[in-house]
Amino acid sequence: MGGGKRFAVLQCAEDSDYVKKMYEGYFGVFVGMLAEGGETWDVYRVAAGDFPNDEGIDAYDGFVITGSCNDAHGNDPWICKLLNLLKKLDSMKKKVLGICFGHQILARALGGRIGRAISGWDIGVRTIHFSPSSKLLASLKMPKLLPIIECHQDEVWELPSKAEVLAWSSKTGIEVFRYGDHMMGIQGHPEYTKDILLHLIDRLLQRNFIKESFAEEVRANVEVCEPDRDAWKKLCLGFLKGRLL
Repeated sequence: MGGGKRFAVLQCAEDSDYVKKMYEGYFGVFVGMLAEGGETWDVYRVAAGDFPNDEGIDAYDGFVITGSCNDAHGNDPWICKLLNLLKKLDSMKKKVLGICFGHQILARALGGRIGRAISGWDIGVRTIHFSPSSKLLASLKMPKLLPIIECHQDEVWELPSKAEVLAWSSKTGIEVFRYGDHMMGIQGHPEYTKDILLHLIDRLLQRNFIKESFAEEVRANVEVCEPDRDAWKKLCLGFLKGRLL
């Protein structure tokens, strides 16, 4: 694989047995969506304390930060270490794509404010509204409305002044943001299949994070709504691999 671009997944969640068995873990899910021929993809399980060293960072063309069960507004030692890493990547102008928890921790690292979502859990398939003035839309010829899988109870409250809000929804004010040409956060899960989401709903229910009535409502939503995974994949690839204006 030598000579191609190199990317790293900063994994912020433990793999469930189901995701390991069916998808080769969350790393496998992201590689399945984003990897192309000739590239090298590595994983660093940052939630377990596994970080790239300073010398190794420069070898990568881009980084992807995954979702997590942890709060991005928390101060666990690994979260503080991740914040420092993201600030370093910003100073190096490295491409960074943050997903869900990754979206939130990226906003925090850049100086934004994050916390519990004022309107509570957002789980299911939700329609995202893209800014009509965004050059990103023009360069990718994406629709103005795009459904995506959501599963979060935290959100970005406020972005640093230099960041641009690219998309929002009826539930969340900052669904997608961009900071310069090198950093982008997506609150939803472009990488998730409906199967992964339904499995996650069961896990949240078992741990008493959500109630049965809410779980039933979400399952009904998932049955009738389809995320546009191809369009989200195009957006993620376009950003991460420099195909946007």
